[in-house]
Amino acid sequence: MYAIRMHEYGGPEVLRYEQAPMPLPGSGEVLIKVAGTSFNPADAIIRAGVLHHSHPVRMPHILGTDVAGTIVELGPDVAGHAIGDRVIAALPRPADGATGEFTLAPAAAVVPAPTSIPLADAAALPIAGLTAWQGINDHLRVRPGQRILVNGAGGGVGRLAVQFAKLAGATVVAVAGPGSITAAQSAGADQLLNYAVDRLSEPVDAVFNTAPIDGSALNRLVALVQPGGRLVSITSSASTDRHQAVRAMVMTFRRDTAQLDEIARRVDAHGISAGVTERLPITEIVEVHRRHAAGRLSGKVVLSH
Repeated sequence: MYAIRMHEYGGPEVLRYEQAPMPLPGSGEVLIKVAGTSFNPADAIIRAGVLHHSHPVRMPHILGTDVAGTIVELGPDVAGHAIGDRVIAALPRPADGATGEFTLAPAAAVVPAPTSIPLADAAALPIAGLTAWQGINDHLRVRPGQRILVNGAGGGVGRLAVQFAKLAGATVVAVAGPGSITAAQSAGADQLLNYAVDRLSEPVDAVFNTAPIDGSALNRLVALVQPGGRLVSITSSASTDRHQAVRAMVMTFRRDTAQLDEIARRVDAHGISAGVTERLPITEIVEVHRRHAAGRLSGKVVLSH
């Protein structure tokens, strides 16, 4: 098969499109023919070797944590899945990922793909979807009637977070940059703010930050939260004090098959959009990483063979 592999840590240029051995499913694994994967900022972190001391990968390594595709082979001791099943998964690290034509996944990690969107587009759901779901439902515990601010609402996580907060019954204020304001608007927020020119005047019950902003910018968001409220960020941390009575935390997503299955069901039942902004051939991955490094990548990019 062909795959995007890296033989060493470094810049985007270390990613090569080349032949790679065909993976063989072991016990409890399924072999997936990849319909699509999607770019996540963590891919660039792994490629650059930022975490090589704590989370090394075996070289040559195939990137790509998100996968959508079709099961083509079952390993021993696999039950509940069949050849031909269309599935999605968040692949475990540091195993090889989904930028190859085929990839392996633990059978316990895959769930049926939504049927109302193209299979490749469903690759935008696992990491971004779980991050948004857990931020809104597990950490912020959004309830009907609350007023929630989503910062970075035009990005992959932010756009899903707006939709999940609306499903939870909240009034949603979406904040996005000039280049992603249209994407944020399509997510269905009740109020839309361009962070470059607009300012929020009314307080909110909680903030979910998905944008790569620094601590001082996060502190300004904390000031918008009513006493007793919360701020959850997937990037940097904010400082709070006892006078503000606001809880702030940084979260990382966790793999949760039941939640991913629920997200896929919500796509079909409620028209949740995966928020795909670009669909590119896998051979464009080097340019995608370069654009990310330059801050010129917005929304969710799906890559396919």
